[in-house]
Amino acid sequence: MLVELDAGESDDEPAELWRLVDIVAIACGGHAGDDASMARVIAACADQQLGAHPSYPDRANFGRAAMTMSAGSLEASIAEQCAALARIATGHGRTIDWVKPHGALYHAAAADLEVARAVLRGASRSLGHTITVIGPPRGALADAAVEIGLRYAREGFADRRLRADGSLVPRSEPDALISDPAAAAAQATRLVDIDVVCVHADTPNALAIARAVCEALR
Repeated sequence: MLVELDAGESDDEPAELWRLVDIVAIACGGHAGDDASMARVIAACADQQLGAHPSYPDRANFGRAAMTMSAGSLEASIAEQCAALARIATGHGRTIDWVKPHGALYHAAAADLEVARAVLRGASRSLGHTITVIGPPRGALADAAVEIGLRYAREGFADRRLRADGSLVPRSEPDALISDPAAAAAQATRLVDIDVVCVHADTPNALAIARAVCEALR
């Protein structure tokens, strides 16, 4: 099981955090990130696999608010974000091999096949058809990946509370985050039918959580 980190979303993320995990999914301008932050993550992560973490183009809400966009506009935005990251990666002699939607777009793509198709068409336009999509174990995003012919990795979360049906407790609800490293590691080991375990760089105690999760899984 691989450990993935959503990275490059703030200036105070330590490089040590990025280097603990297997995959860094890098914010590429939609909700956070710019050329400098993308380059900083890529340069620090020689041993990590690189992924794109595109979002609705909504920096004001950190990509966590639902947006209504036409399929064509959404596809173009995702393609532009992924192309920006790919350009910087190429300059460092690297490739982008994974893609994971961020925030509200992640949930919309899991629920709506048209949104999922637009996201994956945009990502594959810029990154090619050898990328692996990271997303929920079931839903429209997984279905669209199969339809388009992209590999798919089922994701679980170490630092988010889960409902009985396996869905995430919304961030707006109390105790939605798991900030205790031992509790996050314990949750990671309980996840089943999962290919990738996510840790968020903006969760309190993210560095300690990532250490604990990686140690528990390895």
